[in-house]
Amino acid sequence: MEGVRLLSVLRRIGVYLEMVKVAHTVFALPFALTGMFLAAREIGARNALPPARTVFYIVLAMVGARTAAMGFNRLVDAEVDAKNPRTRGRAIPSGQVSRPMARVFILMSVALLALSAAKLNALCLELTPVLLLLLFSYSYMKRFTWASHLVLGACLGAAPLAAWIAVTGGTDARVLWICLAVLFWVGGFDVLYALQDIDFDRREGLHSIPRSLGVGPSLWVARAFHLAMAGFLLVGYHVFGLGGWYLAGLALCAAVLGYEHAIVRKDDLSRLNLAFFNLNGVVSIAFCLFTYLDLVLRGRP
Repeated sequence: MEGVRLLSVLRRIGVYLEMVKVAHTVFALPFALTGMFLAAREIGARNALPPARTVFYIVLAMVGARTAAMGFNRLVDAEVDAKNPRTRGRAIPSGQVSRPMARVFILMSVALLALSAAKLNALCLELTPVLLLLLFSYSYMKRFTWASHLVLGACLGAAPLAAWIAVTGGTDARVLWICLAVLFWVGGFDVLYALQDIDFDRREGLHSIPRSLGVGPSLWVARAFHLAMAGFLLVGYHVFGLGGWYLAGLALCAAVLGYEHAIVRKDDLSRLNLAFFNLNGVVSIAFCLFTYLDLVLRGRP
């Protein structure tokens, strides 16, 4: 009996983890850690690492922010998701998670974010409502504007800045170049992801770049966004005084993104999921790893 109960609890947890796509944390967390490493070097931390307590609360804050944002998005989009054959199996439209329980889950995630921010420093706590406003606003953007892709990019792009503030207790304009890189990276792969729903978005009056421009031009927009990402990362190389390891990571990321655009073509969208998750996961992890290696192996400039 206890085994059956435990299995039921684990399945329930799995439903909530799937609802917020916990595996997609691989997109934002490595860039938050990159901001943390850069900030730690700035304050002279050994091996570009802040105290373990700071790392712990940065990770908790990231988990809270991301799960709150995803939970809110699933709640706001539940009716739309129920109409879309691709998304009608999600937790809320399929009845696996009730709306009241989704609200409780969101409130718990917000509480985790706020508690973690308070444990980090006063500025983190003061900026928490601003961050939540940005995160929650994304869920409504596609009802009004094709720029929803860039708003999503801004949500993830806030991660390096947030981590910088968590470590230093202040801001630095240089980290904004990394934030802009993340913004256009996310915007680019979100344009590709939205190719799946062109017809549905047109029927429901939802906005996206693919819905506005069509498949071919949208592919070029995504390429332009990713080229902009590479440009911003090059600026980051200059303003932070980074070196060869960082450039090697940037080259690897560019190669992976180049492959991503090679396998997603106007006449063949069959590998969109590979391009969306697997390849972009490699980009974020590789960039974080190579930046850290550069900071540790080269030390301060």
